[in-house]
Amino acid sequence: MSRPVGILLAAGQSRRFGSDKLLQPLPDGTPLALAAAENLRLALPETVAVVAKADGAVAGLLRAAGIPVVVNPGAEAGMGTSIACGVRARDSAAGWVIALADMPFIRPETIAAIAATLVDEHVIGAPAYAGKRGHPVGFGAAYRDALLKLDGDVGARGIVQAHAHRLRRVPTDDPGVLRDIDRPEDFQNLHRWRRSG
Repeated sequence: MSRPVGILLAAGQSRRFGSDKLLQPLPDGTPLALAAAENLRLALPETVAVVAKADGAVAGLLRAAGIPVVVNPGAEAGMGTSIACGVRARDSAAGWVIALADMPFIRPETIAAIAATLVDEHVIGAPAYAGKRGHPVGFGAAYRDALLKLDGDVGARGIVQAHAHRLRRVPTDDPGVLRDIDRPEDFQNLHRWRRSG
């Protein structure tokens, strides 16, 4: 069995944003999806991105950076299908750290700390900042079958709830675990976020 694998969910529809937010540049010029992917890959060298279209701009951006891409033909059905798609592509891993492509500020060391909890295959690991559970969420190998059955738009919430006694919260001082970008105004707050982080 291999080490845990990073799975970047980059197949969203960006409905609340109005355009493909994953291509929008951060203040340093790095596209949103690429920044999230690079942080994940720094912590977990074996990382795969799940995208909606093989010939889409997001897929091309990530491929050009050397990040393997898996296409989810059912992406419109929701996040659950993308998680299942990513796990299926790396189903012999020792666990999976599920990260969101619209959360580019999570530190690699935070991701590595979550991956480290998966030494126990029955653990679900998640960071906690200021008392709030954040992302990414890691699943040990024991959850493989449950992850492969995911469908719809609720992601893996049901698995976490059903195995709440297995959830290991990892305290962190990383505010990036709570910061996603959903709307254009979220970009306007980036400078404040960077200062506070």
